[in-house]
Amino acid sequence: MEADRLIIAHGRVVDPSQGIDRVTNLLVERGRIAALDVPLMDDVPRLDATDRIVAPGLIDMHVELSEPGREEDETIRSGTAAALAGGFTTVACLPNSDPPIDTRASVEFVQHQAARAGNCRVVVMACVSRGREGKQLAEIGSLVAAGAVGFTDADAPIASTELMRRALEYCLMFDRPVMNHPEVPELSRGGIMHEGLVSTVLGLAAMPAEAEDVMTSRDLRLAEATGGRVHLMNISTAGSVDQIRRAKSRGIRVTAEVCPQNLALTDECLRSFDSSYKLNPPLRSREHVDACIAGLVDGTIDVIASGHAPRAGEKKMQELDQAPFGMVSLETALALAIHCLVRPEHLTWLELIDKMSTQPARVLGLDQQGTLRIGVPADITIIDPHHEWVVQPAQFRSQSRNTPLAGMTLTGRAQHVLIDGQVKWQSS
Repeated sequence: MEADRLIIAHGRVVDPSQGIDRVTNLLVERGRIAALDVPLMDDVPRLDATDRIVAPGLIDMHVELSEPGREEDETIRSGTAAALAGGFTTVACLPNSDPPIDTRASVEFVQHQAARAGNCRVVVMACVSRGREGKQLAEIGSLVAAGAVGFTDADAPIASTELMRRALEYCLMFDRPVMNHPEVPELSRGGIMHEGLVSTVLGLAAMPAEAEDVMTSRDLRLAEATGGRVHLMNISTAGSVDQIRRAKSRGIRVTAEVCPQNLALTDECLRSFDSSYKLNPPLRSREHVDACIAGLVDGTIDVIASGHAPRAGEKKMQELDQAPFGMVSLETALALAIHCLVRPEHLTWLELIDKMSTQPARVLGLDQQGTLRIGVPADITIIDPHHEWVVQPAQFRSQSRNTPLAGMTLTGRAQHVLIDGQVKWQSS
């Protein structure tokens, strides 16, 4: 049998880039997609995908890998191992390491460490501003030459309107998106949770929806004025969804993402005073959750991202007002998205894979990924949609364990993950 050929047999092939959703056989040859609808051949090894979803490799465009500087939270090796276990073949690394990714050398460091780890592919987001300080524009051209696929200050909102405008203009020259966490710091500073009835009852400092809405409005207006590409990270409010919907109808170049945890959980969870539920954007009330789901259904929100924010155990064990925001989510994002979107029939499998593979590839300019077209590298995620499992943080491959989902029963999980036609992950 030839080692460089493989047939993925009897799987439900779901490829939004080609509008394919049917049970068939897929041939991989020399690490690339060679053919669909092929007959089984005795001399070619096969991987049985009966009752499985065979999809383009999932792509996560919102991942903190924390190295260098915060290795107690995550390393590039542990984070990429967690990504494989979650079904992701490619992740986009945010630049909020210490020091931040704002030089050519720092981009190359991440690329080198990812290659040494040998897990999933890693593409690098670089800083919009030097040191993520929001004062001076980073060396955009040099960072693009190093391989940066987009620009963001990660969870530090770009507060300076003048800096944001210049960033959109500069990045337009290189056709790179500027990705902003939409939050007005003055409105949310010191907040712990969503501002609403629950925060009032609990007496906790709050983060109003307007903090997101106002920044969303500013970024959309600047994108319209400059013609630049803006990507809004971690959308969580009804107001933002409505503004993005109207902006798209006017032809503004905007894309947006939402995280599954902001769809599956609400601010009611904070009644437990458990810091695992302390996220940014905060868990919102039900009407905001419903608006975000509606935004996914009608295409207003393009991407589902994990929002992976690992935090070492001792950090999350502090009092609620002192504990940092964030949760690990690479290993649960797919199952949680299935739980709150596919099972209730808000999205079809074709639509879910589109938002977790094809659309992230489009936003990041990865034209050889997010697709099962003939000739592209065989990055493939095979999903068992019926696999029932219990979230057990002790079994995570991530360095950190901070998740509010511990003990939750989910259905659906990546069974095999292939990169360049090689099986890099197989569930036990």
